[in-house]
Amino acid sequence: MEYFINCNTSPLAEYTTPLDRQKIQHLYRRLGFSASVATVNQAVGTTASTLVNSLINEAVNMPTLPAPPWANWTGANYPEDDDLRNSTINTQFRSISLDYAKSLLADNLRDRLSFFWSNHFVTELRVYDAPPFLFEYITCLQRNAIGNFKTFVSEIGLTNAMLFYLDGAYNNSNRPNENYARELYELFTLGEGNGYTEQDIVETARALTGYVERGEIRWTPVTFRADRFDAGSKTILGQTDTFDYDGVIDNLFAQRSTEIATFICKKLYEFFVHPDSTDQAGNAETIINGMAATFVTNDFRIAPVLSQLFTSQHFFDEEAIGVIIKSPFDCFLNLINETGFTALDSTIETVINYSDQLSQELFNPVDVAGWQRNRSWINTNFLIGRWLSAEALLEVFWNEDKEQFRTFGIEVTGPQGATTHNPDLVARAIIDKILPKGLLTEQDYTTAIVSFRALYEDNNIYEDENPTNPTWTMLNFDNTPEQVYLLLLYLVRQPEFQLK
Repeated sequence: MEYFINCNTSPLAEYTTPLDRQKIQHLYRRLGFSASVATVNQAVGTTASTLVNSLINEAVNMPTLPAPPWANWTGANYPEDDDLRNSTINTQFRSISLDYAKSLLADNLRDRLSFFWSNHFVTELRVYDAPPFLFEYITCLQRNAIGNFKTFVSEIGLTNAMLFYLDGAYNNSNRPNENYARELYELFTLGEGNGYTEQDIVETARALTGYVERGEIRWTPVTFRADRFDAGSKTILGQTDTFDYDGVIDNLFAQRSTEIATFICKKLYEFFVHPDSTDQAGNAETIINGMAATFVTNDFRIAPVLSQLFTSQHFFDEEAIGVIIKSPFDCFLNLINETGFTALDSTIETVINYSDQLSQELFNPVDVAGWQRNRSWINTNFLIGRWLSAEALLEVFWNEDKEQFRTFGIEVTGPQGATTHNPDLVARAIIDKILPKGLLTEQDYTTAIVSFRALYEDNNIYEDENPTNPTWTMLNFDNTPEQVYLLLLYLVRQPEFQLK
């Protein structure tokens, strides 16, 4: 897989040209998990500012997942029998994973962001292994995904998932544990070695003590014990005080605002625009600095930064389109949204399982640094797995409802979709919908179109010199759904399909 050098030199100034289909599709692939033909068509001709700010407002006002009946359970609520207890726990994990994956598919920016933040404020389900703690963690991600970053940092550190994952629940005044203090600076706010010292970590660990009351029953929520808190004087980031948890957060954002803003905006840039923010061929550093200034000016509110980025000339530059390698969830959820195929709960569960097999296990990143994304998704084993699993997903849709393939072919071709006598027109429309920049050369299109025409080639219903045939339309032939199916099977194996 070619690695794309970041040659984007466009500024953060607003992109004012009315959006065409390619630009809208680009926006939805980055801002969410892509979009249907109807959603894209509805947005054609609108401005970036109108569309983006509408989607941001939608995200800001979106409720979190509704609480399941077991949201506040402790170990006392589970069956005493080991097999029944394990079965209940596994059922709850499957249920909340399914609900969250469905929100990824449907909720555009809010849950694209919550998914991003789950790979920033990392926890591993395998460590704390508690369905109620997972639900609390998910709703914290959703509630803060496009809110205030300082509030987010404060809240996420006191979720039970985080307290157990990074040992905050064992951080006593007589034996401070440095795990969370270290990751607070290194991974969550400043970046490794940037603006803090080892002594700052030691002193911060003291200030974070006290959240250690775990109760006698498993999965009792952690609470604060004043007698386990170190109330002594600490010097952190050059300031001396009797810092507690809130004091640590206040001091961090007061003393290192620029460093925090730059670090977070760099991560947002690399996730939403281009994985390479350091190449000197483009102006990524200038863009990130501009975003960081906006972040600080707006008291660390996330929405203004994203509005600035997603409406910019830089975001819509041709150099920004089709340069990020899809994650496994991108591969599958994008395909579902772009085709408009009906995804049953069983289908979404299949997507979760396929992504797990391709090293993106929901709520279980590889370690505290999270999935490293982009090129790490592509190696010999994973690439073959991506091909086979995408083909298997298409087979699921084919077996469930063959006619939805015909419907997709008609919708994507436009007003003439049902009646056109030109199969090549249909094939090109499908290719340009599924791939961010289409195929590289005209010969590539010709080769792909062969897979669409193949069912009828032997019957000479097409003439090689003229793809138009007065007897062929999407509605007239029983096998046209299979033509769409075969073309999609061909496309999911192309290099361009791996990109967004």
